Amino acid sequence: MQKIHVGFIGAGGIARAHVYAIQALKFYYNEVPEIVLESVASARKESREAFAQQMGFKKAESVEDLAKNDKIEAVFILGPNKVHFEHFKLALQMPNVKYIYLEKPVCSSLEEEEQMKELLETAGQDVRIQVGFQYLQTSSVREGLKFWRSGKIGKPIHFDLKYYHGDYLQESYRNKRVTRLTPAPDGGAMADLGSHGISLLMAFMGEELKITSGLQAGDFEGVPAGSDLFSSLSLYEPKTGAVGNMSASRISSGSGDLVSLEIYAENGAFRYSSQNPEYFEYYTEGSDQWIKQVVGSNYKPVTSFPSGHVPPGWLRSMVHAHYQFFTGDDAEAVIADLKHGLAVQRIVRETADHLKQFRENFKNDN
Repeated sequence: MQKIHVGFIGAGGIARAHVYAIQALKFYYNEVPEIVLESVASARKESREAFAQQMGFKKAESVEDLAKNDKIEAVFILGPNKVHFEHFKLALQMPNVKYIYLEKPVCSSLEEEEQMKELLETAGQDVRIQVGFQYLQTSSVREGLKFWRSGKIGKPIHFDLKYYHGDYLQESYRNKRVTRLTPAPDGGAMADLGSHGISLLMAFMGEELKITSGLQAGDFEGVPAGSDLFSSLSLYEPKTGAVGNMSASRISSGSGDLVSLEIYAENGAFRYSSQNPEYFEYYTEGSDQWIKQVVGSNYKPVTSFPSGHVPPGWLRSMVHAHYQFFTGDDAEAVIADLKHGLAVQRIVRETADHLKQFRENFKNDN
């Protein structure tokens, strides 16, 4: 059995979810590598040592020492957004690394995007790079993509995507997460939440989406003006001529963890909502009815555990994303590679420019 030694850069909440997904692989899939939790690194010595002990890593060390660890073959980059690029470069320089899992957003500036493109060319096929857009592996999204790409409802005309949370309405919640309130594109709703939405939208509409305008709302004491608590983009897809809107929010009361996508096409329509993750729906012109396509946890023929009819969940898609990362054994899946991550990042970065223009043109009038 193949054995892969893993190192984590980051020991926060998302790191816990990744450990869970790695440990769960053996339950879902018959043939997976043996994963050795070799080392975890983070800025604070106390937090990384506590994480290592609780999660079963062999050692906790500084980022600099982890970079010298020649046992590590896979690196998970899970630290703050602003250091993702720095840690990505570090991982590429490690002598035995063949796998890099990079949490979104992949970087924080145009300069870093350009450098990443150059690094991607030089890395070639030697390193498997995957970005943390696990929503692409939600079973109903996977099956919905197959339906959409069949062409059954024709060319898209217009679309709408929402990714809403409401947690940042609470001052206590905001105060504990001030590092996420940095202005776009490093922080803000569009970078943190909306990047998942952009990824999902690009899987359906293509990676050439262009922004025509942007809006933002939400003003709270202690939140920088450039930090979009809510933002909305008008988008244009040049190949098909389709247009639409995408919004991301941290301040939509009562929304829970809402991801909603609707596409209206020449011969019908498609819709998906995380509120009903076990199915997607479609409408064909002339049928006079919406069809509910129940999917459940359908990952066949790769796996059928626990059962295809069991409702899916957020962590389940993350488990499958890790299966892809370590094995590459899912030819039908949309893989969130670095090219995809950079396409999403382009929209995240351009969002900052459009929101700045909106503030200058309208918000200063108040």
